[in-house]
Parts: sequence; structure tokens; C-alpha cells
Amino acid sequence: MTYETTLDIPVMLLAAGRGERMRPLTDHTPKPLLAVRGKSLLQWRMEALLDGGFHRVVLNTAWLGEQIEARFGSYFAGAAGATRALELAYSREGADFGEALETAGGICRALPLLGDAFWVMAGDVFAPDFVFEQAAVQRFLAGNKLAHLWLVPNPEHVPAGDFGLDATTGLALNTPKDSGQPRFTFSTIGLYRKELFLQPWCDVPLGNPLGRRAALAPLLRAAMDQQRVSAELYTGSWVDVGTPERLQLLNA
Repeated sequence: MTYETTLDIPVMLLAAGRGERMRPLTDHTPKPLLAVRGKSLLQWRMEALLDGGFHRVVLNTAWLGEQIEARFGSYFAGAAGATRALELAYSREGADFGEALETAGGICRALPLLGDAFWVMAGDVFAPDFVFEQAAVQRFLAGNKLAHLWLVPNPEHVPAGDFGLDATTGLALNTPKDSGQPRFTFSTIGLYRKELFLQPWCDVPLGNPLGRRAALAPLLRAAMDQQRVSAELYTGSWVDVGTPERLQLLNA
């Protein structure tokens, strides 16, 4: 796969979670299919990807994943009259292993479908102003970083944040929570190289054939310690739609 001739790299939309905090809304509907302002959370993301010129999407599914596949099928065309559509593929964690594999475990499972570089974003985050830019991909591929993250100012429910940011170098920092240094919340939006999900960074076998659960944060922190993760601050609209109350506020 050569990125000199195209920047249309694959995208993974994370859609496998149970959505426990969203119950009872998620008892019968997977969280990424909940509607915000008349469109499902996943539809917002897919339309933004089409606008950015990206057309290959992998969705991982588990809880009620059959509903997601039934809703979107193999293609998503977006608005009427669109000339290009998203090509959709599925990594069926629930069908294969009976449960979601967490973020890194899910990425490792889908890795054969993703190629050497790819976007990842949670399917249940509402970020209507975020633009999937070709220029961002070009900058990422021209460097040697394993990941580039978009951080956001800390919402009320994540007051301590996740990672630090060196505004001078653009490096993401593994800043301890008790350091007194500023930390920001990970938006779930990022660009990644396949290398981060292979040895020595990750010990899950390629394709995760045994369905191991694995978190993403330890991989990112290890790479941050080696100055292999960059980041930038995103200040547009962003909501982690994690509770019925937040969903209600968005739809008010």
C-alpha cells in the first residue's frame, strides 16, 4: 500500500462497547446507533470521513453488533447524490469471542484490514466540528511517530485528564496524574502506524487470533516515554456521550 499516491488511508470506528452507563438506552440499541440531532453517532462520523476524502472503514462490533451491520451494510453513501461511498468492513468481536476486546485488543484483531497507517476514533463520541484532513495524514506519514493524538480540554467528568502536551515540540507526554503539570483528555481521535501494535510495543499476536483483551493506554504511554507520540489540542465541540443526561443535553 503506497501512500505517495493516495492519502485515503483506512479508518477504524470503535463500536463494540456495551455502554453500561447509558442503560437502559443501550439495553436494546448499541450506543453508536443512538441519535444526536436526528442522526446516529456513527452517521455523524461517516459523513465527516466522506467530507475528508476517506472511503475505507472498519467497524469492530460486539454488543448488538448485528444491528450496526444491518443498519449500514457494506456501503455508506451519505447525502443523496454523493459520488463516492464508504466501503465498510466489520471485525465481529462479539460473534468471534463473545465479548469486546478493549481498544488495543480490537485494533490488533482488525489489523489485517487496516494496513500500515490508519485513523481510529470511538464511534460514540460527538465531535461535529472535527475535520479529517488529508494534510494531517501527510504530516503524520512524513514523520517517525507511532501515533498522533487529538487531545481536548478536560470535561467535568474527566477533571484530571489523560496525557500531557509539550506545546513547543508537539510531543504527547506521559505526565503523572499527581505531577501538578497540565494534562488533557484524549478525544479518542488518532492516527496510528501498524508498528505500534506489533512487537516490541505490543505482545498481542497479529490478528489477535485468541481474542485477547488489551488496553490502548499502556502502549501509548510506553511510546510517549520514547518520544514516539505527537499530539495537538482540539478545541471544537466534543462530547463523550457516556450517559443519558449528556445525550439529552445534546438533543435539547
